[in-house]
Amino acid sequence: MLAWLLLAAAALALLLLVQGLRRVRRRPARKSATTRYPVVLAHGFLGFDEIGVGERKHLYFRGVGPHLEAMGARVYSPRVPPASTVAVRAQRLADLIRELPDERVNIVAHSMGGLDARYAISRLGLGAKVASLTTIGTPHLGTPLANPGNALFGTVSRVLRHLFDLVAFGDFTREGMKRFNADVTDDPQVAYQSVVGRSRRWRTHPLLWPTHLYLAQHSGANDGVVPADSQRWGVVMREVDADHWAQIGWSSGFDAKSLYEDLLRELRGRGF
Repeated sequence: MLAWLLLAAAALALLLLVQGLRRVRRRPARKSATTRYPVVLAHGFLGFDEIGVGERKHLYFRGVGPHLEAMGARVYSPRVPPASTVAVRAQRLADLIRELPDERVNIVAHSMGGLDARYAISRLGLGAKVASLTTIGTPHLGTPLANPGNALFGTVSRVLRHLFDLVAFGDFTREGMKRFNADVTDDPQVAYQSVVGRSRRWRTHPLLWPTHLYLAQHSGANDGVVPADSQRWGVVMREVDADHWAQIGWSSGFDAKSLYEDLLRELRGRGF
């Protein structure tokens, strides 16, 4: 699990440096996306709130926060330890959210950020502060990429775990996530929903083709990192044709800004 996440993050960094993203045709701005409670954008493993490349600044949720703010939303983008365990990341997320002046918040989390948020709500008592949690591309049911013996990443994963002393990073196999889900139960104070991403190979970034093919053979539809059936949690709000990076705005062919805009309007419609 650690190895493929490191590889994915390294590839994303390469993408920042070498890919000139084309403009995406987006819908004209519509009415306000203001929600009752502010939005917390929770990043995934090896993520960041903002990263500088040369003289340019890039957000993990590329262009999403400023777009939502322009539509009237209040948005926070906290940073948690990028390569720590779920428990450590969740503690930091909980501490940051408790420091906010708002009565409650809506968390919109990508990938591992969704597990951080679930842990913070269930195990760290954050439920009273959270109105809703929307996860996007989160491996709630695990992924075959985390299997220690898989042909792509098994050996590399063992080496990296030893090198970085991250044996306790977490078990994101199917069995490991069964144990996680048994311990990290939903809080009735919080509305849980999810966005499921899947991508056809020709709509997937070429750097994700090896993992996309591997997952297609072992789990069917996937986003290049997480099987589609693993991403479902609570009410499924959307099923989108977007790979794991496109879901956070790193694509020339998917309108992530409009996705998040629509999610906020649905949250507002539900009183959040």
